[in-house]
Amino acid sequence: MTAQSAFDPEVVIAALARYPRVRAQDARVAVVGGFVRDIWLGRQPRELDLLVEGDAAAIARRLGGELTVHEAFGTATACGQDWRVDVAMARRERYPQPGALPIVAPATLEEDLARRDFTVNAIAVTLREHAVLAVPGALEDLAGHRLRILHEQSFNDDPTRALRLARYAQRLGFEVEPGTAARARTADLGTVSGGRVGAELRLILEEPDPIAVLEAVSGLLPIHVDRARLEAALALMPADGDTTLLMLGGLGASAGWLDSLELTARERAIVDACSRAAVPADRTPSALWRAWRGEPVEAVALAGAAADGDGAAAARRYIDEVRHVRLAIGGDELIAAGIREGPEIGRRLTRTLEALLDGELNGDRERQLAWALGARAAR
Repeated sequence: MTAQSAFDPEVVIAALARYPRVRAQDARVAVVGGFVRDIWLGRQPRELDLLVEGDAAAIARRLGGELTVHEAFGTATACGQDWRVDVAMARRERYPQPGALPIVAPATLEEDLARRDFTVNAIAVTLREHAVLAVPGALEDLAGHRLRILHEQSFNDDPTRALRLARYAQRLGFEVEPGTAARARTADLGTVSGGRVGAELRLILEEPDPIAVLEAVSGLLPIHVDRARLEAALALMPADGDTTLLMLGGLGASAGWLDSLELTARERAIVDACSRAAVPADRTPSALWRAWRGEPVEAVALAGAAADGDGAAAARRYIDEVRHVRLAIGGDELIAAGIREGPEIGRRLTRTLEALLDGELNGDRERQLAWALGARAAR
């Protein structure tokens, strides 16, 4: 049996059934890359990419759903309620200098496959003829569970491929061809914009085992990966936290490098908080509230992960209990009772909440009001 005959294109075509509008087109269109690879590996594909000789937007428009077109890149996306299809114009690329964005021109499907990152991603199945297209060695590498670049200058053209290599190796469990591994270690990410590095880093942090990928790329990025601390912090994280930002905040990266990643203001605030949060010496509920009330849960989880067993328990208590406690009264009740509007209102409410947290007061509204007014109700 030849390598190509071992991979049945009809299996790929059958897997398109959940995308009812993806069918043979007038133009030359193929399903490409990760979808084909994962179907033949018996894995659930993460995305569906179509490659077209011609107008990507026209093909995407026929799929229905919400349409987004990126004319500058020759790409388009169609989205429905439970599906998404990315469509790209087949193109050839020329890199004017290392790490620069490529200069592109329309091309055939075969020419497009030849400019891709790894051989196992340079495989396609055409929708009309159900033909398998692949660069030399791609099917053999897929059968052998092996990651290989298509040419020696691959990491020079696009150094972020070295980060992608680590992602695929970890997720797929593939070995890296020795020459590819050696060249990946020389990738110079300094020639690439911080925004592109940041985009690849986000993809790493969304992997099933992001810590393993981070460990693999720690020699390429200015990060320190402490697996034990990150795992402990992840174990403390609540459902409303952002694990991506927690891990980014736990990498000990410099402020200058973080600046280059083009984080949003909210993301940067959370990452910065992760670098400064600590478990207070006083671990009563009211002390935890005072120390952490303005901090994101990601920072609290990392602080707890870095502390002793009691510190981790304190972080757990704050995340699960303390931060959710609310008074049954507010400023309006104090004003109605005769307290002058101003800072004193906030001070009284704070003292009352601290008493509630420490068990000196229960949740009864009248008792809380009496406490806030300075006359403690009998317990």
